[in-house]
Amino acid sequence: MTAEAEVLEELHRLRARVPRLTGALAAGVDGLVLAHDTPGVEAEGIAALTAASLGVALRMADATGRGDLRELLVRGTHGYVATYAAGPSAVLTLLADDQVSVGRLHLEGRRSGARIGELVADVLTPVEPPAPDRRQPRPSTRQQRLPTRPVPPQSAS
Repeated sequence: MTAEAEVLEELHRLRARVPRLTGALAAGVDGLVLAHDTPGVEAEGIAALTAASLGVALRMADATGRGDLRELLVRGTHGYVATYAAGPSAVLTLLADDQVSVGRLHLEGRRSGARIGELVADVLTPVEPPAPDRRQPRPSTRQQRLPTRPVPPQSAS
């Protein structure tokens, strides 16, 4: 069985284990879909948005000194979008309605993320997150003048 087929099987098992889970998607951190079980949702679009939000979340975790990103949870009026690390090169994104048990979602999402990470470890090359920008801010291209006191004229003697 290929890694893609095994990941898809894991997504199906996950949806069976978590009531009110409406979709599951595994993607590379670059936003390319590995496998999905997302009826009625465009998987490629969700994978691309996951990659974008992952970039922001990584920077937020780094900027606040919270360590490596493990998960990201978005709560909307109609439910949740949860993203979990799946090894160094993939992520698992879950869609759930607003009545889901968030504790169960996290428990099962973390387990499946670890399993998917193992399944794709030999297939995907880990992608290093971009290093935080530690440069000093660039000076403005406009010259700024500081206010000065008028210099009194010197008398000619």
